[in-house]
Amino acid sequence: MNEPQIGSDVPRGVVSHEVPEPLRNDVRLLGELLGRVLREAGGEDLLADVERLRELTIASHGEPGGDALGAAEALVAGFTRERAEQVARAFTCYFHLANLAEEYHRVRVLRDRESRLAPHELAPDDSLPAAYQQLAAEIGEDAARERLRGLEFRPVFTAHPTEARRRAVAGSIRRIAELVAERDTLHVGGTSLVENERRLLAEIDTLWRTSPLRAAKPTVLDEVATVLSIFDSTLADVLPTVYRRLDDWLLAGDAGTTAPVVAPFARLGSWIGGDRDGNPNVTAEVTRAAAVLASEHALDALLASARRTAAALTLDGVGTPASPELSALWQRQRSLAEQIAAKAADDAPNEPHRRALLVVIERIAATRRRDADLAYANAAELEADLRVVQSSLEAAGARRAAYGDLQRLVWQVQTFGFHLAELEVRQHSQVHAAALADIEANGVDGELAPMTVEVLDTFRALGTVQRRFGVAAARRYIVSFTQSPEHLAAVYRLAELAFGGAEHAPVIDAIPLFETFADLENSVDILEASLQHPRVQERLAANGRRVEVMLGYSDSSKDVGPVSATLALDDAQRRIARWAREHDIVLTLFHGRGGALGRGGGPANRAVLAQPPGSVDGRFKLTEQGEVIFARYGDADIATRHIEQVTAATLLADAPSVVRRNDDAAERFADLAKRLDVASRERFHGLVRADGFPSWFAQVTPLEEVGLLPIGSRPARRGLSVSSLDDLRAIPWVFSWSQARINLAGWYGLGAALESVGDLAELRTAYAEWPLFATIIDNVEMSLAKTDERIAARYLALGDRDDLAQMILDEMRLTRRWVLAITGSTGVLSNRRILGRAVQLRSPYVDALSLLQLRALRGLRTGDDAESVDDLRRLLLLSVNGVAAGLQNTG
Repeated sequence: MNEPQIGSDVPRGVVSHEVPEPLRNDVRLLGELLGRVLREAGGEDLLADVERLRELTIASHGEPGGDALGAAEALVAGFTRERAEQVARAFTCYFHLANLAEEYHRVRVLRDRESRLAPHELAPDDSLPAAYQQLAAEIGEDAARERLRGLEFRPVFTAHPTEARRRAVAGSIRRIAELVAERDTLHVGGTSLVENERRLLAEIDTLWRTSPLRAAKPTVLDEVATVLSIFDSTLADVLPTVYRRLDDWLLAGDAGTTAPVVAPFARLGSWIGGDRDGNPNVTAEVTRAAAVLASEHALDALLASARRTAAALTLDGVGTPASPELSALWQRQRSLAEQIAAKAADDAPNEPHRRALLVVIERIAATRRRDADLAYANAAELEADLRVVQSSLEAAGARRAAYGDLQRLVWQVQTFGFHLAELEVRQHSQVHAAALADIEANGVDGELAPMTVEVLDTFRALGTVQRRFGVAAARRYIVSFTQSPEHLAAVYRLAELAFGGAEHAPVIDAIPLFETFADLENSVDILEASLQHPRVQERLAANGRRVEVMLGYSDSSKDVGPVSATLALDDAQRRIARWAREHDIVLTLFHGRGGALGRGGGPANRAVLAQPPGSVDGRFKLTEQGEVIFARYGDADIATRHIEQVTAATLLADAPSVVRRNDDAAERFADLAKRLDVASRERFHGLVRADGFPSWFAQVTPLEEVGLLPIGSRPARRGLSVSSLDDLRAIPWVFSWSQARINLAGWYGLGAALESVGDLAELRTAYAEWPLFATIIDNVEMSLAKTDERIAARYLALGDRDDLAQMILDEMRLTRRWVLAITGSTGVLSNRRILGRAVQLRSPYVDALSLLQLRALRGLRTGDDAESVDDLRRLLLLSVNGVAAGLQNTG
């Protein structure tokens, strides 16, 4: 056996990286200003305690064999309750400041890179132009254009959970970030810099004084509003910007003077207000309200964009005359709303294009306020009017006006419609089965259980949303735990019952969600049988034989462990893609990925390029949740890059070179995959199926307390006790392990699997030539970077099972040794500078919060602490909030 040696004696193995000077300066400034705020708020003693704890945790990383961590633990134990809470909040504030500084530095780097490199000079998986260029070189320009026309990117925003931080805190962070960015444009020493620092101090003081804990759980509509704020601040403008950037490159000198090559390829989706699986707070009434809220934001964005476009469209009718079609549109507008048309004519005398657009603006506003006489019936009507204006401008020779801001508005209408994001409904198959049984026993008009009534009302809500906003606003219905074709048939049957017949029911595509290992294994058989259902056949005939299948990463990982789950998902995708080809079906695989690595997280573009051939086919759909939404879409520059990266990878996934690489690797390493699967699953089951494991897991992690944290509207469990892991949601499973600095959900079982193979040369070859295996290893390395054996051991000691604790620590060491040996690294993330630097900046400070959390957990577990249970829980929840900010993932 070729035993790995690298890093075998390193407790954490994280290598030090140089921090760029601009980032170092920002972090230092913000840290100093926070220190001033702490001194003002709590006196020198508070600042001294924070600094002493910070120095000890930093020293413990510099001298792993010393006793600095023990000294830090003793310091924390000596804090009063009030001081412990203050210190926890101080470190949490530091994380927020460090995170925003790092995010802004990413923006800085992106802008610098774009100033030096043309788009096609970047890596193909990092830039749409570069991806298109490579694809065209492989399959030809015409075929590449055809692939581009069929490109689809569908991010679906989910709220389980939303962020651990409050929206008030998020707002404060955003304002501080703007002030940090402002400093790059100010002259050193000027009064403006002094004013900037004063405002920074004021905002940091506000951040410090704002409670990090919500008083109550957010409602579902609060969660809707949180995500809609991202649309307002970035996505409304970012998506047309992405289209424009690619179009500018493709058209070169003709950009902005001719019809665009790029058709909108992004469509937003949302589960927030539609996902009722295990969340009793999502009702039919909430679904309707969520759709209305989203529509209001979409129409507000279209209004703002139309007004900006109209303000600049001051072309006179002599040099830019109206086409006959525009004149006809104007006459229709006059007959529809004579007073509004008269005002538009007064405001835009001899400006025929602008006056028509002014009436369009009034009609959008009428649609927003539901004025039936003036409102547009649908987004297609609005687009038709804009096309008339655009064609008239082109015919008059004003091509730049036709394809400038006006084209941006057209792209927004095509992308968002009047509904903004498709609201997707999700419900558990067993809920449907219970509802059908209830109706069969009592009749659809009989005395039905409240849940049955709610199920029927959900379908009626879908009908309401479709009537008001169109079929595209809500037609996907996802069935959790689809385990038979009857589970899909139940959706169509219930819709018919809710509307008294199929002819009156809304348009529905029932989408299976295969979550457990067994469900993934049976997926093709279920899909094959579902084709026999008449409603499925009707939908295939109506929608161009399009089928969507959702794959669950979370529960499969909790079921068989992260390695076996990844391999099972890969195998299922291959088989489902083959099934789709055999039936001439246009397949979209919907990836239920979470933010954390234990839930399928990690770099999305790399994951796309590692997918089995034929499983992407130019379409990529995934869930985006919680802190990932803000991390990927909260800043316009970062959002633009993320969208370009994912869509570039989606475009490239079926390039001949990528297909050959993935096919060849799958065949060559099939035996290795089997060996890894068997060994990793055996190790994982050996732990989680051990007698007493569920209750022990709750004892050594803050699982129960996570359920008390008001970070989302959804309950942490599906109703059963913690004695069963089957009904524990994957999110608290992942969140609890990450809080304990163990991250078990992201890596457990891999070390044993690699050890069972034992051939380092074979594993290094697989890492270099098998993209799926490389993704597994790299994601586990990221997960290990956020673990800490010293801290983990303290959490594990809270339980009374030394055998289980030792299993986890042994597997952690084994996994680290093999991963470092395979990657040829001297330490965790030594080859990944940016991520390594991020972990390096935060780890000592996360340690401080972990020690505070341990103090609270010990008191809660033993019951002999002098502090009250409420005080201990408050400290624990404060630390949970801070650790989430430091590790930057909630699950």
